[in-house]
Amino acid sequence: MTSRSSAPINEITVCRRFNQSIRAIMANNSLLKLGAFIALGIFLSLYVGVACLPTIAVVFTIYLVTGGWRFTLIVIKTLPRDFRGLLFLIKVTVLIRYYIRQKYTLAKIFGKHVQKYPKKPCFIFEDVVWTFQDVENVSNRVANYFYEAGYRKGDMVALFMESRPEFVCLWLGLSKIGVSAALINFNQRDTALAHSITISNCKAVVFGGELSQAIKDVTQELPKKIELYHTGAMTTNDITPINLDVALERTSTYPPPKVDQNFKDCLFFIFTSGTTGLPKAAIVTHTRYFYMALAIQFFHHITSEDILYDTLPLYHTAGGILGIGQAILGGTTVVIRRKFSASQFWTDCIKYNCTMAQYIGEICRYLLAQPPRATDNQHKVRVMYGNGLRPQIWSEFQHRFGVKSMGEFYGATEGNCSIVNFDNTVGAVGFLTRIVPALYPVTLIRVDEDTGEPLRDRTGMCIFAKPGEPGELVGKIVKGNPLREFDGYANKAASKKKIVSDVYRKGDTGFLTGDILVMDELGYMYFRDRTGDTFRWRGENVSTSEVEGILHKILKLQDATCYGVEIPGNEGKAGMAAIVDENNSVDLKGLYQAFQKSLPPYARPVFIRITKTVATTGTFKLKKTDLKKDGFNPSLIKDPVFYMNSKLGQYEQITPQIYDDICNNRIRL
Repeated sequence: MTSRSSAPINEITVCRRFNQSIRAIMANNSLLKLGAFIALGIFLSLYVGVACLPTIAVVFTIYLVTGGWRFTLIVIKTLPRDFRGLLFLIKVTVLIRYYIRQKYTLAKIFGKHVQKYPKKPCFIFEDVVWTFQDVENVSNRVANYFYEAGYRKGDMVALFMESRPEFVCLWLGLSKIGVSAALINFNQRDTALAHSITISNCKAVVFGGELSQAIKDVTQELPKKIELYHTGAMTTNDITPINLDVALERTSTYPPPKVDQNFKDCLFFIFTSGTTGLPKAAIVTHTRYFYMALAIQFFHHITSEDILYDTLPLYHTAGGILGIGQAILGGTTVVIRRKFSASQFWTDCIKYNCTMAQYIGEICRYLLAQPPRATDNQHKVRVMYGNGLRPQIWSEFQHRFGVKSMGEFYGATEGNCSIVNFDNTVGAVGFLTRIVPALYPVTLIRVDEDTGEPLRDRTGMCIFAKPGEPGELVGKIVKGNPLREFDGYANKAASKKKIVSDVYRKGDTGFLTGDILVMDELGYMYFRDRTGDTFRWRGENVSTSEVEGILHKILKLQDATCYGVEIPGNEGKAGMAAIVDENNSVDLKGLYQAFQKSLPPYARPVFIRITKTVATTGTFKLKKTDLKKDGFNPSLIKDPVFYMNSKLGQYEQITPQIYDDICNNRIRL
């Protein structure tokens, strides 16, 4: 046997040969990669000695397998982070499989917390406390009433109201009898509202009295058989819906009849603008709701002792799943606010002893814009989680308000590739493991900058973006795997448009997020832009084709287009419309008023450009690339450009001085 003192030369030679063998194995079979890793670890532990294993064998194994110290350092830096991600994948997979076998539902999971914390506050809303038992009772009334009214599994009921506990009780109660809910954005009006209700194939609409005028305006466009219910005081008497508040008071709180359900059944629809067209109904199953909410709970250590401040709309994934889901899954108390208020945000957090809060990027900017107060650091909020927080204000926000951790995340309601930043890496929206990418098959693929179409190699396969290269985020679709499935939209044709083929290997499919991200060397992901015809403003996705449809309807013009432009110091992109008007016939004041009626605030064009002509493609589509580059700078554009002056209630022409004021936030939009 060779002595240890004479071993180095032989050891290096053996390791080199072993390294070559491992690389050959890795190139041919990914499943053998792990085996090679283990085999080399055993080899080194026996050859060098068990005592040296922690410091030599493990690091040296990584070095040999990866082929260099640079990647070894990446592994060392990211292993704890990736291991935590692996633990979550194991936990959520085991739980989902168990719940599927046992035919669980979210209502059943919530029921466990009702038994455990019957008198504990579940929701706090406008100083009224709803205990877990209160929520259970009201949701049981909802279930019993609609069951007695003839609603059965597979039916759909639209919910259209501002945020309040009743909204949750309604979809939770309906789910107990297998009825799904369509969660309608309460900002929708006219065509978009009628479209959302109609495509959901709803048997009924339950709306808040505060939105009765909006319902009245679309009643002629709705199917005649739809039943209308209202909750809360009506603002118009021109329609006569059933008063659901009165009806529920007369209904039993006993558990409703049992219905055969599965954890993979549809829970509700959430509407997303997607990349083109009117709102699309994204299918949210019990399973999807569960793992999205559980991810936030797991990575941010949320417990039943926490109190969460939720000011986001409950028809949204962020507010309605990632926020409300903490009460449903973990027994956490959630403070619901009807609408966000920058001046009251920290006051409420202090008042209700909140330990966590949610945000979208705009919320953080609005809070920073508030005058400094002594109460800025008197709250107990330890974590805020959400998306859209700009890297430029991240550290400033934490420093001023004393929030220890910002939990940025990325995900699409209908997607299968959510990622989370739980270690407060400034600017990152999440991470992907560089060590064993196959564990979570999500990647970035290169796309054509003009068309947004995936670029492919000679064999027809998608081309992966390297660290530092922008690419569209794609998640591999694996049927039968709840974490990898793409449930899609109610409209099957719309679902097909979000699927790309031949990503990892011939014949496979992936979900296209429509978002361009960049990954750094450690696997952290940074949001870059959106593909297609959608941009994000005021925390909402805006469909340009929807705005263009309204433009054409109002102006009767053949050529008009909408796109997003950046404003310094603002998250997302503001809407801008370019209108071809050769005869100077556009009535900007009338256009302003029409937008107020037909579009939600975030979708109304902030800027208007009046032009004589716009370049078109070979298929007569207006080219937006150059328009986006031009922006709204009057010094670069010969055409007159206007901005939405909300104080005057009209569009006002932009001068160089006004442009400077907008860019420096002296004029706020």
